[in-house]
Amino acid sequence: MSKKKKNKKAKNHRKNEITKGIFTVLEKEPKKSFNYKQIASKIGVTEAHDRNVLIKKLVQLKESKRIVEEGRGSYKAIPSTKTYHTGTVDITGRGNAYIIVEGSDDDVFVPFNKLKKAFHNDTVEVYIYPRRKGKKLEGEITKVVERNKNEFVGIVDMQKTFAFIRPTDFRMYTDIFVSQDKIGKATDGDKVIVEITEWPENADSPFGKITEVLGKPGEHDTEIHSILAEYGLPYAFPLEVERYANQLDTAIKPEEIAKRRDMRNVLTFTIDPKDAKDFDDALSFEVLENGNYEIGIHIADVSHYLQEGTVLDDEAYNRATSVYLVDRVVPMLPEVLSNNACSLRPNEEKYTFSAVFELDDKANIKNQWFGRTVIDSNERFAYEEAQYIIESGNGKIPDDISIRGAAYTVSKEVVNATLTLDSLAKIMRAARMQQGAISFDKVEVRFNLNEKAEPTSVYFKEAKDANKLIEEFMLLANRKVAQFIGKQKPTKTFVYRIHDNPNEDKLIALNGIISRFGHKLNFKDKKSISASLNKLLEDVKGKKEQNLVDTLAIRSMSKAIYTTDNIGHYGLAFDYYSHFTSPIRRYPDVMVHRLLQHYLDGGASPKAEVYEEKCKHSSDMEYLAASAERDSIKYMQIKFMQDHQDQEFVGVISGVTEWGIYVEIIENKCEGMVRIRDIKGDYYIFDEKEYAIYGERTKKSYQLGDEVVVMVKNTDLVKRHLDFTLIGKHE
Repeated sequence: MSKKKKNKKAKNHRKNEITKGIFTVLEKEPKKSFNYKQIASKIGVTEAHDRNVLIKKLVQLKESKRIVEEGRGSYKAIPSTKTYHTGTVDITGRGNAYIIVEGSDDDVFVPFNKLKKAFHNDTVEVYIYPRRKGKKLEGEITKVVERNKNEFVGIVDMQKTFAFIRPTDFRMYTDIFVSQDKIGKATDGDKVIVEITEWPENADSPFGKITEVLGKPGEHDTEIHSILAEYGLPYAFPLEVERYANQLDTAIKPEEIAKRRDMRNVLTFTIDPKDAKDFDDALSFEVLENGNYEIGIHIADVSHYLQEGTVLDDEAYNRATSVYLVDRVVPMLPEVLSNNACSLRPNEEKYTFSAVFELDDKANIKNQWFGRTVIDSNERFAYEEAQYIIESGNGKIPDDISIRGAAYTVSKEVVNATLTLDSLAKIMRAARMQQGAISFDKVEVRFNLNEKAEPTSVYFKEAKDANKLIEEFMLLANRKVAQFIGKQKPTKTFVYRIHDNPNEDKLIALNGIISRFGHKLNFKDKKSISASLNKLLEDVKGKKEQNLVDTLAIRSMSKAIYTTDNIGHYGLAFDYYSHFTSPIRRYPDVMVHRLLQHYLDGGASPKAEVYEEKCKHSSDMEYLAASAERDSIKYMQIKFMQDHQDQEFVGVISGVTEWGIYVEIIENKCEGMVRIRDIKGDYYIFDEKEYAIYGERTKKSYQLGDEVVVMVKNTDLVKRHLDFTLIGKHE
């Protein structure tokens, strides 16, 4: 399996292509030097943003000594004897590594004994051996350039006068030595955070100190805090940040209202999950005299309270995002802001930043306005309540759906607004699909928890019309804000949310897998690919292979990131897109609010480099938060399966490897592994091309997508492993 599929921090595909293009041009004629215009011409770079990427790359490659600058702005290849490169370490489950070198098609294999004390995701210098014909690239690490992290989660193994900490991350191949004076209050068997302080040349293990005791392995809070700690994510605010936030003046002032567009008398309401604590967006609705509709998308004005240069802003930037674990939210902002001052609760005046549109009944935009406002929300609905209004056409909310403790009736104005917004949202969604947007309505696993945060049942979150109504108007605001700034001349620095075209190799691999289920993609052109992807996602709905196909389709896509360099959003089929609508939980939205107001005030464009660095940090933190969220779901699934050890389940084979098959249970989406060595009755051989294992004697096969029957063999909450016993194929 290509290690690139596991490289969660892979660079933007287009930038990678440009980097490879630079080397292609320079290495083809190593004795000549070229300026950026000559290189751009040779590799077909014509767009302004691509030229900017090319110029930046040339400077970066020169600074990292991968190319040389002969004269001012003239570049030349380094002689081919140069075999040292910089890359990122990807440790495998067996302790070996692959080094991902930007601009290279092939990863460099490094055996365990040539790691030079490098850890997973470290930046390293690697020496690449001369390539042997037909063999993969191999090399050895010569030095660690930069550690990805120095803190690890592990279990204390206490000795008489010292301790070893055994890291829980399977990619961490060494334990960590801690002397007695650096053990603190930890006791044998505790789960702790350990910081590596040094690794002496002749020592087998690095030296460290215990910085925090998380608790006993297997206990709920211990494991949840461990998940956060593994990704370097906090679970509490520093005292000085809490103190600063609690001293903020959050009163609504007449002098501040006077600076804003007053929309307190316009019908306004929020639609959110029934258990939401923070409401960062609201919709207003008004029928104009000409018959058109004025619709406001009102977003909590976080930047009014979150001032640059304060400890509160520094903390929000460092976090960059809220983290949504199964049983809790780790917010980006303290509660005084996230759940109070910036939460658009009903019948409370709130400062907002708004995008207001005049739309006709065909959802055509006739006018638009952006700026700071003040609102007073009339109603708060759960998605289920709004969905009931859409489906029934009336405002009599029954008791079993109500979040107010009893049945109630909403006004005709609210019913009319909801139905009209739903109608307009459906028109906008259809137009997006027509333009080539991809419809990822992936099944999301949710848990019903008891008072001890133990899972009592599993259910699936489904996006219905009410969810899609909110989604379309948020997309409208995000797109139009980005377009409003992005189309201005001269070009202004802005924070975009981009999504590159999918990698064709990944799509071809996806096509090979889905063909086993009777599906196929159309590669004729960009629009045909989008249309056939949407058809695939629609065709698998409700089928056994849905979650598998949804997951594989998402993996075939490029990763959406934040950047100042706009190339559009492939998945949404937008030329301009940003994040404006969730500043309570995303720092890029705060940056967008600040920049938008700065430009509305006539401000000059700030340096792109400063914002590009912030964009990269935000993208990195988003990835870490998503990883922690996935781990918390995996943890809760294992916890749920602990109580079902004597039960048979029907599952779908969701992955096949040389060491075993992964099986996803159909009824609850819990995924576990059946190890090849545990399959009775034959010796099984892995066939990589067929995504299958075959019995050497019986010729019995288990292939990706097959339905099988399994039972729980072992659950390990500490390592987050779920092992199944294979009963056989499901007939």
